[in-house]
Amino acid sequence: MGAEGLDTEARGRSWTRPYVAGLVALDLIAAAVPAFGGTVVRFQDSVWVPEAVPYLQLSLLLPVVWVVFVWLGGAYERRFLGVGTEEYRRVAVAGVFLAASLAISAYAVAFDLSRWYALAVPPLIVTASLALHYARRKALHRRRRSGRCMSGVVVVGYRCAARDLIRRFRGEIYHGMRVVGVCLPSGEVASHGRGPDTVEGCPVLGSFEEAADAASLVGADTVAVLACPEMDGVELRRLAWALEKTGTDLIVASALMEVAGPRTSIRPVAGLPLLHVEHPELEGGRRLLKGAFDRCAAALALALLSPLFLVLTVLIRSEGGGPALFAQTRVGRGGDEFTVYKFRTMVVGADALKEMLRPRNEHDGVLFKMRRDPRVTSVGAWLRRYSLDELPQLVNVVRGEMSLVGPRPPLPEEVAQYGHDVRRRLVVKPGMTGLWQVSGRSDLSWEESVRLDLRYVENWSLTLDIQILWKTWSAVIRGAGAY
Repeated sequence: MGAEGLDTEARGRSWTRPYVAGLVALDLIAAAVPAFGGTVVRFQDSVWVPEAVPYLQLSLLLPVVWVVFVWLGGAYERRFLGVGTEEYRRVAVAGVFLAASLAISAYAVAFDLSRWYALAVPPLIVTASLALHYARRKALHRRRRSGRCMSGVVVVGYRCAARDLIRRFRGEIYHGMRVVGVCLPSGEVASHGRGPDTVEGCPVLGSFEEAADAASLVGADTVAVLACPEMDGVELRRLAWALEKTGTDLIVASALMEVAGPRTSIRPVAGLPLLHVEHPELEGGRRLLKGAFDRCAAALALALLSPLFLVLTVLIRSEGGGPALFAQTRVGRGGDEFTVYKFRTMVVGADALKEMLRPRNEHDGVLFKMRRDPRVTSVGAWLRRYSLDELPQLVNVVRGEMSLVGPRPPLPEEVAQYGHDVRRRLVVKPGMTGLWQVSGRSDLSWEESVRLDLRYVENWSLTLDIQILWKTWSAVIRGAGAY
């Protein structure tokens, strides 16, 4: 089966049940502690008085009810474990039902439930559960980085498309998808010649018609069908019937690139499941909300970080003199140019030395990057490692020229080299951080940086912004890709 074979822990999804059992135990704890704590606060003198008995009974019942609500809400479903926000959303929705059920039940049985208990305990339960689910997920990600708790996938599609999917799965291993085999069109299998055929190190297991048998042979959990004309509706239905016998999941990759789930929905028309794709919301109320959030958060950050700005200014000025701030022309939304502000990290006159160093450029595409740029000062290297040089851009955010989250702000000479597709990243404001920041920064290739920027443009939302801001802290602390 090759290097990409499944270990015993991954085969048969053996990791799923212990993982879910752990989540259930954590949810019981997350509900029990606030429930009993609320009872103790309610009866501070003694919880053994007769009036406290109903609350003690409720404290015993509430954890079980909470787990049932989380289960009914689907937060324990395997497809939501480890990735995405759906697991958290369903826990939050279960919390709404818990609060409503608690109030309605107390009214129905004429139980004089303390208002403080009813208002405080359910939010505490939800908060505790969300925190424990997050911690559990991070532990799962650590195990996946060591190759455990993975789901085996057989890819069905053309060789080039399969190669791209394998690379993506390997680049984002926290998704838990490991390709264990590939099924190609009959022509590609037959034309390979002698010797074992592989795609990115994954063995070719046969043709499209053999996908179900191949998945069973290697013990795969999932068959992923990529966009190809041979796998039409009839063939997909036959494949689904064959996989049903072994309980193997079937996922179909859309031909649409970088379109997130919230923008897609299934619309049944004339018996056909048509995929409806919403246009990205580039104007309107959500855009105004994002702008208000950006400016208010940036203004607050400027006020809180002003002492740090003073310290950094002194450090920069003490190393060779020169101004502490560096102003540079960048291109913003719609191609409009603006002046971006950063703490100076290079020697004075660094721009004049750029052309001399261009032959030593270590980045592909239109960007200029060097891991050991001789123009960078010692203080500047430290500022870059922790992205402290970017902090003055909060002024650009307050002025409405940038957002907290968005594509990287490009230089005019970079924009002049953009192709038609790449210019799509200019339809939104550039950001201080973005998917590129939390995915590797300067270690990313030009193609990957563009792909991440376009993914953000197509799927932006305030929720996604908050997720990226949260992940930025980890990326900055690690300092990976910063130079």
